[in-house]
Amino acid sequence: MVRYNRRISRQVLVGGIPVGGGAPISVQTMTKTKTADVEATVAQIKSCQEAGADIVRVTVNDKHAAEAIKEIVRRVEVPIVADIHFNHIYALAAIEAGVAKVRINPGNIGSKDRIKEVIEAAKKKKIPIRIGVNSGSLEKDLLEKYGYPTAEALFESAMRHVKYCTELGFEDIVISVKSTNVSLMIEAYRLIAQETDFPLHLGVTEAGRESVGTIKSAVGIGTLLAEGIGDTIRVSLTAPPEKEVEVGKEILRSLGLAQRTVELISCPTCGRLDVDLFKITEELEKRLRNIKKPVKVSVLGCSVNGPGEAREADIGIAAGKGGGLLFINGEIVRKVKEEEIVDAVYQAVMEFQPKE
Repeated sequence: MVRYNRRISRQVLVGGIPVGGGAPISVQTMTKTKTADVEATVAQIKSCQEAGADIVRVTVNDKHAAEAIKEIVRRVEVPIVADIHFNHIYALAAIEAGVAKVRINPGNIGSKDRIKEVIEAAKKKKIPIRIGVNSGSLEKDLLEKYGYPTAEALFESAMRHVKYCTELGFEDIVISVKSTNVSLMIEAYRLIAQETDFPLHLGVTEAGRESVGTIKSAVGIGTLLAEGIGDTIRVSLTAPPEKEVEVGKEILRSLGLAQRTVELISCPTCGRLDVDLFKITEELEKRLRNIKKPVKVSVLGCSVNGPGEAREADIGIAAGKGGGLLFINGEIVRKVKEEEIVDAVYQAVMEFQPKE
């Protein structure tokens, strides 16, 4: 397996989740409910956790959301991040309510005095702050200086506020420099990675609907992770948050960076296919989704690449007419009928022990 040389970053704790410092890369998402609707928001957070989210962010955008956040935090297990724009009072309320981290946008949070209040409150509660810079809401002076959002402008905005935090003795910081432009986002993160050791939250902001947004996020986030840059990720999609988690986990799996999860590989199918691979893989995805074991499963539909790929996986199926061969640790174990494949693979995963 390819091993990426991870950028060495300092570590912060978001609830019980370590971010940076060589910790496994965590997957985040954000609720799509009205935060003031406690029941709906709690239900969505729990659904996201079941999908594998390590951290969940919620917007605290008005007084009703600020009033609801304490009850939400009390009723869920996953660390909650408060997303704050424009009004620092909501950040103070969220911190008092017990959130695990606060995200502030330097471009719209207001004066230094307001930021100082938030920093002091976070320091008192011993929680980190994410400095979340966005190309769509840069400070006016930086837009005037650079003419339009550039990687340098995003970098300067972030470092300006990092400096202000550190001058106040606060260093539990996570940085993000997001953009809808994938190339711009990549270059901005590279600049940040070169100049600081604070942990980085990766994302392509407002990536779009599921199909296009998945591609943009995979390219942007994946490129940086392959370079060893990034400590936590969030995929932004016009889709349910559970889908964001699924895509985020798949990005990590594709690079061999996922921790304690099952990786399912299947062929694209062609005219040589003699089993219903679409149905088989769909059922396997559902059965294996929440299993916390680092197992590579390969399900191939024909005799051309099937046996070779199946041998390379921890558990493999090389399908043929009406069934297939089950491989475990590179060895043929037995033949299985087509209708037995899902159960056979699931059982093999649950019982799997790596070859010594």
